[in-house]
Amino acid sequence: MKDTIDKEILTLLRAEKQADIGELAKQLFVSPSTVRRRLAALQEKGLVTRIHGGVKINDEYDFFPSFTFRSHQNCLEKKKIALSAIRLINNGDLIFLDGSTSAFFIAEYLAGYKNIKVVTNGIDTLSLLSRNKIPAYSTGGFISPVNNSVLIGEHAERTIRQFRADVAFVSAQSVQADGEVYDCFEDENVLRNAMCAHAARRVILCDSTKFGRTAQYRLCSLKEFDYMVCDRDVGDYFTTRDLPEILFD
Repeated sequence: MKDTIDKEILTLLRAEKQADIGELAKQLFVSPSTVRRRLAALQEKGLVTRIHGGVKINDEYDFFPSFTFRSHQNCLEKKKIALSAIRLINNGDLIFLDGSTSAFFIAEYLAGYKNIKVVTNGIDTLSLLSRNKIPAYSTGGFISPVNNSVLIGEHAERTIRQFRADVAFVSAQSVQADGEVYDCFEDENVLRNAMCAHAARRVILCDSTKFGRTAQYRLCSLKEFDYMVCDRDVGDYFTTRDLPEILFD
């Protein structure tokens, strides 16, 4: 219920940019006190800002680039990463792919494997797997109101925890020199952590533009992964030696 209200609030704010609490309560058929509680939670996540008598959506999230736009950013680097990453896949594997564009590129190269299955919360990734006739499970859940190329929420997390994958491929928006990994979207991190917890091998996909960028929400430490796949050798970037095996071409 809370997830649904949050989604509807953000959908309204994306259209109107800002709104007062009374109007939100009227449109959502809930009490003003419920709206205030959900706005407090959304503000804590950095998605909205409370203003006098109401709320406005934060521009950073209102103008989050589309999946198509992001998939064309650093396209060659992501293809290099995907071609290195698929060497970690075996025939018959069950694979977790998160909703990132980096994981999407892996999905493009799976047709050559036998008897594999994929579990993903990426909407575009599901469509690609369907076109390539790769057996796939959707996590279900609801469409993220701030990144509408992914499914999030408690239902998606429960689905992931019903599987035991051979390998999980995830990405994030920021990798720091001390080995800490961050992303802008807390809800997606919950699903990434669930995928890693239920996989025999854990792989993080990092094109070199991710190093030194900033993001709000901690995903985990690199030492929790078995492999890090990059587009080039990045070993000299880190101040910690507690790293997974780094793969690159």
